Formats: sequence, structure tokens, C-alpha cells
Amino acid sequence: MPIEHPSPTPPRRWQLILHGKAAQDDDIRAAVQAMRDSAIDLAVRVTWEPGDAERYADEAIDAGVDVLVAGGGDGTVSVLAASLARREADGDRLPALAILPLGTANDLARAAGIPEEPDACLALVRDTPATPVDLLRIDADGQVGWCVNLASGGFGTEATTEADEGLKKVLGGLAYWLTGVARLGRIEPQRARLSGPGFEWQGDFIALGVGNGRQAGGGQPLCPEAVIDDGRLDLTVIPPLEGAVGQTLAAVFTEGKVEALESVAIQERLAWLEIEADAPLALNLDGEPAQARRYRIDCVARRIRMHLPPGCPLLGVPGNPAGLEPPGPAPVLQPA
Repeated sequence: MPIEHPSPTPPRRWQLILHGKAAQDDDIRAAVQAMRDSAIDLAVRVTWEPGDAERYADEAIDAGVDVLVAGGGDGTVSVLAASLARREADGDRLPALAILPLGTANDLARAAGIPEEPDACLALVRDTPATPVDLLRIDADGQVGWCVNLASGGFGTEATTEADEGLKKVLGGLAYWLTGVARLGRIEPQRARLSGPGFEWQGDFIALGVGNGRQAGGGQPLCPEAVIDDGRLDLTVIPPLEGAVGQTLAAVFTEGKVEALESVAIQERLAWLEIEADAPLALNLDGEPAQARRYRIDCVARRIRMHLPPGCPLLGVPGNPAGLEPPGPAPVLQPA
């Protein structure tokens, strides 16, 4: 009777969606080859035009890959996360998401402690199981999108939008800070009404952050205590106190950014948030601009899985990350 040998375990299937500017990077090529040598079936798709990343992600999901690797900045990560979130399947039945940080700011990757070296980054994906994480579902006047890191409005949004591409190439995240300083003489407060479970506020603000992650705009910690697996979003509102711009800048340099926020900001942790404004209000969603008079932002718990380093500061305590009760059903925002 012939001896039956067990079938070998099929190689894990990954797809790296790589920003076109990094296609010729020797370190990335070496890291990809190292993964293939360790029995990872790793395909690479290079983006050249708008829409490429979303199309490649959809094709990879349909093909049943195990891991989608976002080789780019926060915008690329957001596109892939949204492609996963739009599917009807639960997060544990979808490919996991991984980040190979190649952008200017890499805010989510840096806050998570993901290594920047391509070989170390891909080895982390290979050797560390994926973990469920939350996403922010954002309805902007009826247009629904997804945010994996942070939605911001006000001063920080304008600085991020206006940062010069050449300046970003030379200075990285510092370009956002310099652009913000250049705007100090022309900051105009914005007005909005905010509401959530047990929370109501209205008034003027100079900056607003709605965080699944902690930082945006090249390292600005708008939601410094946020974690991405607690079923809650973190809200930070900075009102224009008398002399607030000068006071805030002074606090940044004398106390540090987090301490400055604590001294001037309104901070809440909520399952959902509604924002209403009389005039169109611009928000930056993972680097992409949106504009609406009415936003509904829900934190959707455990929507996708991500490969994150052990001890990642963005993860809470397993089982009950932030010691919170599970979020109940969110009420529907009725049209005016």
C-alpha cells in the first residue's frame, strides 16, 4: 500500500500595492525577494494613476489573498482600508491589511510603531498575527466614506492641504508645521454644533480632530490617547480662547504638544459623533479633503484586521481595550 504524504501547506498569498515612485527602490525589491524566499506568494502591483490602488485592492480581495500590503502613505492605507470596509463580509473573513510606510508623514504607521525599513516591516507582517481594529464610517451630506486614522478640521486641515509638494519632499512632516506657522496671521475660527452619546457642544473652533488613530499633519497629536480597538472615536476640539494661538504655540514649546492640548482643548471619547455647520465645513479624512454641512461619524468596531507590532501603543488591553461598555446602536441623523 503506497504511503500517503500530507500535502504541503500552500504559501501565504500577499499583494503589495506599491506607489509608483517607489517601484525602483532597491531596498523594497530586496525585501520582496526575501519574503518570496520564505514561502510567501507575494505579488506586486504598482500604482501610476488615480484609482489604481482601489482597483488593485478590489481585484486582490476578489482573488482571496491573505494580506493586502499598502506600500505608500496614509492615503494609500486609507484607500485599501476603505476597499475592505465596503465589503459585506466580516473582518475576519477579509484579507488582513499591512502597512509599508513610504509617504511623507506616515502618521498612522509612526504612531503604531511600524518600522520604516522595508525588510523589517515585511518580516513583521510575516511573523505577527493580524489583530481586529476599528474604522470610522463617515457620512458627509449623504456621501459615505471610511477613515482609518484621523479626520481633522480647522487650522491643521488647511496647513496639510496647503503644504507644498517640493517642501514635503525635502522636509517631510516638518513641511506641515512650517505651512501652519505661515498661516498663523490668517486663521479664521469656524463654527459648528457637535453631538454624541451624552455630549453636546457648539461654538467656534480653530482645530478639530476625530481620531481612530492619534496624529495627523506630519506628527501633530490631535487625539493623543486614542486606541484603534476600543469601539470609540476620540474627539478633540480647540476653541479660539483669547490669545489662543499665541498661548497654544507657547505651550507647545514650553510644555509639549500633548500638554498643550490638555490645557486648551475639549476632549471626549464617543461611539459616534454628529457635526453640523451653517456653512460647508472642510474635513481632512486620512489626507483626503471632504466638504459638507452635516457629518455623521460612527466608530465601527473590529471592521478589519491589521498587522501591527507587538506592544503597539495604538492597541488597548485584549478583551476590553479601554474598559468601556460595548457601544449600543447609534441613532440615525434625520435630514433637516
